[in-house]
Amino acid sequence: MFAIIPRSADFAWHRDALMRDLVASLTVAVVALPLALGFGLTSGMSAAAGLTTAIIAGFVAALFGGSRYQVSGPTGAMTVVLIPIIQLYGVQAIPLLGLLAGAMVVCMGLVRLGGVINRIPDSVVEGFTVGIACVIALQQLPLALGIAKGAGEQTVVVAWHTLQNAVSQGIDWQTLLMVAVTLGVKFGYPRLAQRLKLRLHVPPSCVAILVALVVAQTGLLQTHSIGNIPREIGQWHGEDLGLAGISHLLWPAFLIALLCAIESLLAARVADSMVGAQDGARYEPDRELLGQGLATALASVFGGMPATGAIARTSVNVRAQAQTRLSAMLHAVVLVGIALLAGHWVAEIPGAAIAGVLIGTSYRILNPQALARALRTTKSQGAVLLLTALATLAIDLIWGIAIGITLYALFAWLQGAPPSAEPPPH
Repeated sequence: MFAIIPRSADFAWHRDALMRDLVASLTVAVVALPLALGFGLTSGMSAAAGLTTAIIAGFVAALFGGSRYQVSGPTGAMTVVLIPIIQLYGVQAIPLLGLLAGAMVVCMGLVRLGGVINRIPDSVVEGFTVGIACVIALQQLPLALGIAKGAGEQTVVVAWHTLQNAVSQGIDWQTLLMVAVTLGVKFGYPRLAQRLKLRLHVPPSCVAILVALVVAQTGLLQTHSIGNIPREIGQWHGEDLGLAGISHLLWPAFLIALLCAIESLLAARVADSMVGAQDGARYEPDRELLGQGLATALASVFGGMPATGAIARTSVNVRAQAQTRLSAMLHAVVLVGIALLAGHWVAEIPGAAIAGVLIGTSYRILNPQALARALRTTKSQGAVLLLTALATLAIDLIWGIAIGITLYALFAWLQGAPPSAEPPPH
């Protein structure tokens, strides 16, 4: 348990790193806010529950976890798992459910299962990354089209129904244009900053959101804003921790714990690959499990829901040039400030701008050049990558990983090599 105690080496205290972490935290908070509100509502709980999760889990997991770049909170994958559970057992089951799941994840870290999960083959991780990038992009269609989310639970089904509704109701061209403006600024600003030789680094996502806000406020484009920001944060729900139904919640808690562990560790691996982390700077899987377990337990008993490492927000954090875990911790503090002080102004940010930022982030996660190189390796590894991506997109994260590992082992057996023939990632 001493491994969970934060160390001075986890932080860089020189001025340049602190400024980069501060700017990155602001960028991530702006992106995380509408996602937290949306996932809270989608799960069947409330916007306040989503915000509470982003704040508590985001701070605790960053402080005690094993990654320098991970940003945690409510996620789309966790929402899919929670929806049927809440429909069956009610919102009042969440505190006990989250406490049980959190304890299971902590136990995984204590018995060092992080290293086992961390040995998932690279081709499977790359396929997962492609699949989750597509999921993140498709989840933005309602905001990008200015329309309510379509019916269904699977990402592809929801996206298809959303497109059908948009066509039948009429395309909102102003909202689409706002997405295009956001993407144009996000990808064009770095080149402009380089030409102008600007010394102050401002993340492109932050610039894109500010430009979109100005465009909306001047009336050049009329689009929907992200809406009201709740002020209720962190209410104790210990009265719902009755043990009467614990036997019915053990299996749902295990599924949540498994999703929390897998998604968090894979998101941390993706972050390390994005920055090219070397030995000594890579994340610590068992410590990450300890931090994520504590985060899920605390968020759930204080009015939130189970959380995981969030690959979209983590990727935004990396792209904003965060240096240490301080960025993720500060992003939680910024969310508190927004909820208490600046909610009125943030509520005016166009939802289409958030969609544009995350679609751009999905493209960065996808990394077409790296994907093309990966597909040019062996046919078997390329097949594993593509089928893992398709399963992650069409079914869910856990099934995607399971199918990918099974196919990897099958190809290795057919080729007469042990499954460990591919060097396991650090």
